[in-house]
Amino acid sequence: MSCAICRIRKPRRFCPGVHGDICSLCCGAEREVTVDCPFDCPYLQEARKHEHTDPVNPDEFPNKDIRITEEFLGEHEALLVSAMSSLMLAAFDTPGAVDRDVRDALDALIRTQRTLESGVYYETRPDNALANRIFGATQKGLEDFRKQETESLGMTRTRDTDLLRVLVFLQRLELDRNNGRPRGRAFLDSLRGFLSEAGGAAPPSPPASSLIVP
Repeated sequence: MSCAICRIRKPRRFCPGVHGDICSLCCGAEREVTVDCPFDCPYLQEARKHEHTDPVNPDEFPNKDIRITEEFLGEHEALLVSAMSSLMLAAFDTPGAVDRDVRDALDALIRTQRTLESGVYYETRPDNALANRIFGATQKGLEDFRKQETESLGMTRTRDTDLLRVLVFLQRLELDRNNGRPRGRAFLDSLRGFLSEAGGAAPPSPPASSLIVP
């Protein structure tokens, strides 16, 4: 019996991504490269603990003119959690979606939101079909949040600029968490972990210090 991927080496573990036994070398080399790894794969989760990516240079962040502070994130915690949840669920409901598709969706959402600064709303849709689906579902989720907020408080607390800043923060978080693998979902996995820890109670603060551009 040989590895289901290389067909050469002896298999050492079962891979739910290929539904067969594979060797450890192929597991490391093909994980989220040619194999769609489910989040609950124990080998994927173990790899996440030791995954090292090059730190993102803040000078290379897009939308550097958007200022985000830890105080802002704390004051708009409900909006941030809603945006994270909407984005994650939109991606999970899009078969085949990976972090790169989420990045394209965030870019389009930010471009669309920025048009409000000029007073002329213009929707920028991603060319990427998967990102386009994520874009639409995330946008609806955020609209629902603002509608519920208005109904609950009797007023609109979340401003357009607040939503823009939250989207830019998520864009920076994606750039920081993306592991660079073609089928990588490290960013989505981090959202899943954060929202799971939140558990409907007050969520822990997201790691923001290295993602803030003064």
